[in-house]
Amino acid sequence: MSPDGWDDGDDELDERPRNARSADEAAVEAANTAFYEAMETGDFEGVADRWLDDGATPITCVHPGWPVLTGRGEVLRSYALIMANTEYIQFFLTDLKISLAGGTAVVTCTENILSGGPAEDGAALGPLVGQLVVATNVFRHTPDGWKMWSHHASPVLAETEETEDDEPGTDGTEPPA
Repeated sequence: MSPDGWDDGDDELDERPRNARSADEAAVEAANTAFYEAMETGDFEGVADRWLDDGATPITCVHPGWPVLTGRGEVLRSYALIMANTEYIQFFLTDLKISLAGGTAVVTCTENILSGGPAEDGAALGPLVGQLVVATNVFRHTPDGWKMWSHHASPVLAETEETEDDEPGTDGTEPPA
């Protein structure tokens, strides 16, 4: 058992009653939701507060198309840059799944993102862009609640309009026979 009273073993070894696990799942979901709400409202301090800050465990983050960011400074700097360059962002989370193993939780979800940049020509809002991203968020239980340890987001590639009737070499992806 860890110093904070949480069993760090596998789910099979977790002897807490099911209702305690349900309460943990609800708390993890609330922490996950609070992270995305802080992003939507541009609350940098709220985003920073959602991340693990125990002074010993390095946090990590991968934004779509970015390299791995390691350490609190790099990760929070990335969110400051994103917030400074995004006028509007809204997350519609779907396919949310939570797995618990003692004091660690893994949340997987699809981020259906609607975002906009700076307004042009006196408009109230810049052009809106939709993006589909799959994310894995890893949380650790701390005395201050569930804190994000790692965030990894990858874009979902759009399907092509290629049909089965296309002959090799006609779509430019295969050389002609």
